[in-house]
Parts: sequence; C-alpha cells; structure tokens
Amino acid sequence: QVQLVESGGGLVQAGGSLRLSCAASGRTSSRYAMGWFRQAPGKEREFVAAISWGGRSTNYADSVKGRFTISRDNAKNTVYLQMNSLKPEDTAVYYCAVDPANRWLSTTTAYDYWGQGTQVTVSS
Repeated sequence: QVQLVESGGGLVQAGGSLRLSCAASGRTSSRYAMGWFRQAPGKEREFVAAISWGGRSTNYADSVKGRFTISRDNAKNTVYLQMNSLKPEDTAVYYCAVDPANRWLSTTTAYDYWGQGTQVTVSS
C-alpha cells in the first residue's frame, strides 16, 4: 500500500500562483509514475499532469500546458505541481496518484493509489 498526502492548496486570485505537494509513504520502493488530477463540482475527475519515475518524461493536459509544471524529488518521495497564471476554471480539488507500472498516462484507471485531495480556488 502507498499513502499519499497532498498540501499547498488554497485561495488565490486569477493570475496568481500556487505550488502543490504530494508526499508518498508506505511501499514506495518500486519505480512508479505519479500524476495530478482535478475534479470540479459536478464534473468528472480530469487529468492535469504526470511524470515518470526518473522525471525525464512528463505529460500535460492541453488546458495547463505552459502554465503548470510537474516535478518530483525521489529522495523525499514527493511530487510537486507548480501552477502559474491561474484561472477561475482551474478551481477544483486536486488529487495526486501513483501508477506502479511507471506509465505517466492521462487516464484515471492507470493509477492504483490516490490521495485525499487539496482544494484550489481561483477568484476572478
């Protein structure tokens, strides 16, 4: 089992920035990809970004390309999501997830472990 804890969410004005963190614990000895997803009220969970174990491969949703950056520090078992130029439509609960198969895909079904989420609210 892998436990994930997200942090860094909050309220920010449009155009502002936030940095989310997700710390993994438990059975983290395997080489796993990590991803960020988000879910707004009344909408399905959607892909935001993913990163391979080594950090060299990344994948982004078109809606966040050029604004968000995913990174990881394996020594700390932590993945980050730097969010810049935030828009009101970025408002959602953000979840991190682990794919033990290290595929950095955009589909929720590729991920076996999920955090509880952190709220991001962008005001206009």
